[in-house]
Amino acid sequence: MNMQHSNLSTVRANDDAQIHALMNQVLGETVTISRRAFFKHAGWAGAGLVLAFYVDEASAKTSNRDSNEQLFSPNAYLNIAPNGTITVYSKGPEIGQGIKTAFALIIAEELDADWQALRIEQAPIDQSLYGWQGAGGSTSIPNNWDVLRQAGAVTRFMLITAAANKWKVRVDECHTKNAVVYCSDGRSLSYGALANDAAKLAVPDAKTVKLKDRKEYALLGKRHSGVDNNKVVTGQSLFGIDTVLPNMQYAIYQKCPAFGGVVKAANLDEIRALAGVKDVFVLEGNGQATELLSGVAIIATSTWAAFKAKQQLQIEWDESRASKDNWQTFIQQASELAKQPGKENIADVGNVDDKIFDNAKKTTTSSFAAYYSYPFISHATLEPQNCTAWYHDGVMEIWAPTQNATQAIQQVAKLLDLAPEKIHIHQTRVGGGFGRRLMNDYVCEAAAIAKRVSVPVKLTWTREDDMAHDFYRVAGFHALRGALDDQGKLIAWDDHFITFTADGKKPISGGEMSADEFPGQLLPNFRLTQSLIQSGTPCGPLRAPRSNAVAFVVQSFIHELAVAAKRDHVEFLLDIMGQPRWLKPGNIRALNTGRAADVIRLAADKGEWNRSLPKGRARGIAFHFSHAGHVAIVVELSVSANKQLTVHHVTVAADVGLIINMSGAEAQAQGAVIDGLSNMFAQQITLQNGRVQQSNFDQYELLRMPHAPQVDVHFIQTEYNPTGLGEPALPPLIPAVCNAIFNATGERVRTLPLSKLGYTWT
Repeated sequence: MNMQHSNLSTVRANDDAQIHALMNQVLGETVTISRRAFFKHAGWAGAGLVLAFYVDEASAKTSNRDSNEQLFSPNAYLNIAPNGTITVYSKGPEIGQGIKTAFALIIAEELDADWQALRIEQAPIDQSLYGWQGAGGSTSIPNNWDVLRQAGAVTRFMLITAAANKWKVRVDECHTKNAVVYCSDGRSLSYGALANDAAKLAVPDAKTVKLKDRKEYALLGKRHSGVDNNKVVTGQSLFGIDTVLPNMQYAIYQKCPAFGGVVKAANLDEIRALAGVKDVFVLEGNGQATELLSGVAIIATSTWAAFKAKQQLQIEWDESRASKDNWQTFIQQASELAKQPGKENIADVGNVDDKIFDNAKKTTTSSFAAYYSYPFISHATLEPQNCTAWYHDGVMEIWAPTQNATQAIQQVAKLLDLAPEKIHIHQTRVGGGFGRRLMNDYVCEAAAIAKRVSVPVKLTWTREDDMAHDFYRVAGFHALRGALDDQGKLIAWDDHFITFTADGKKPISGGEMSADEFPGQLLPNFRLTQSLIQSGTPCGPLRAPRSNAVAFVVQSFIHELAVAAKRDHVEFLLDIMGQPRWLKPGNIRALNTGRAADVIRLAADKGEWNRSLPKGRARGIAFHFSHAGHVAIVVELSVSANKQLTVHHVTVAADVGLIINMSGAEAQAQGAVIDGLSNMFAQQITLQNGRVQQSNFDQYELLRMPHAPQVDVHFIQTEYNPTGLGEPALPPLIPAVCNAIFNATGERVRTLPLSKLGYTWT
């Protein structure tokens, strides 16, 4: 795809709005980004080097420009100014997973930049420049690894070339360190001094530029503080909820407590007369839970005034088409379905002969069955959903803590009948995502409200709003059967999975299961069938979607079978893995049994698996593969006679390839452990007549600091490319705890949360 160039007007370097508009004009229609293609704008006096990716290298031409002319390229991953300032732009949202730091580290490593001197900023949202700008599925690092390394390497090569040309020496006589090019004869020039000369060079084919060997890495794999850490801990404005604009007003939006209800009538005149209220009105919505449901908007002079007015809001709802979901009914339905064969066989590997189970008593085969369940849970992000929007000059300008800004543009444009180029989103830091902010309902609400007024409007949800209108981790039920041969080896697995559906045809978001789910591809006799329960409750991905629940079931039942076989759990797991091999040869994002076995052994070793413990204290282990990460966890805990639980120590062993930032990687694994403990202990969302019964943290508890265990994290840094770490350390935590509880007490945990089984924290 070629780029249609138009003339650039002269702009001031600090006039970001004018420059941004100008670049949109130049780039025109959306293009498809190629990872291996580069594009740079050639230089003039004072412009420096701006390097970015583009689809067509042939389109990058040197133009004759006035010496006073400067150019800012909003799609630049790198910007090197003549004064030596190096700015790196992070294209993805920072949701606490550390990519703003990691992205910059990858570029800085190949660039040989001075890490302490880098400026790291959030990139503008522009699909024509970056493609999709979002975060989810632990894909940010693996999807951008190559392109970011190439950004740094190509830039460094151009700077070296500029220096070699200036000194009239060969390129191989030059080397770089800390943003300086050195010649073998002792001469040196800073990157800033070379920026204008480098900008005049043709961009080399990225494939011809040598990347560093890993043994040369000076930054990657070491510990680095997050680039925004100081701002976070000192309370500086970074998050969406921090947004303040001149003449800003404040909004709340009340939706029906039963999913799908619509406004029939409301006391709008009474609300409009309240102190601080500027306006109140009904929005019909478009019926899409991910965009805009029917509700009442209140606009006030402060968030507090809006919240107070909401308390007096009286709405008559039409619930004729609203959800009637009831958790107790779901439990009964699942129990009945579990007695019947699954309606759909979704396994595409293996084939179970029912005689293996039916004739177990007549043969040397042993058969075992169990029934597991887990509830709906909420994301409960600490920063409630919020968004600031301002409709002016035909443009909808938005400040949003979203995980999916690219999609937000399309959704708002369609909802408000505006052209996508009229939607401008400013990406803020996200105060907790975990998949919740992949949905942009709060963005659409803010935009729809702002379209009705002429000033900026900040929409803020209450905690009760957030709990009542989430996209929940879907509940599930599993009727399992397993078979062991006379050697205590697992030979058959049958999982009747009972999940939920919105349309009666396919599982609800997050309620799917793959035939590749462990241990499916490792057994000759494997079956995964499925039954569906109708539900009107919105669901969606939550940290390690599917795996966060399925691992509890699968890895707990594996422990049941290991106990039945009278075999050590570690030995049993290693036996399932067998010989080292890729389950999908050539796909490094697939499970590798050798890597799995290595993290199991490492966790057992570092977690002192074989060291004896006093009565009431025990260890449990679990392994799970998700989001391309191989992770095993050992938990050491104690349980008192009255079921008081203390988790003393958690050992995490992981193989996610090369570690980018050791500090960030450890934090991700530790955070996953804390998150998992919260999820399993006291968190559940129950429903009655379509309404969520929990409303705040007194009913939906987070783990408290006194109950947080010591968490040690160990990585096997293999030669494979890095994969994400935001999610894969969570799934094995829950079964490791449950297996340890069994080892300590003899009680098998087959349903969550633990608090419903009588457990309390010590």
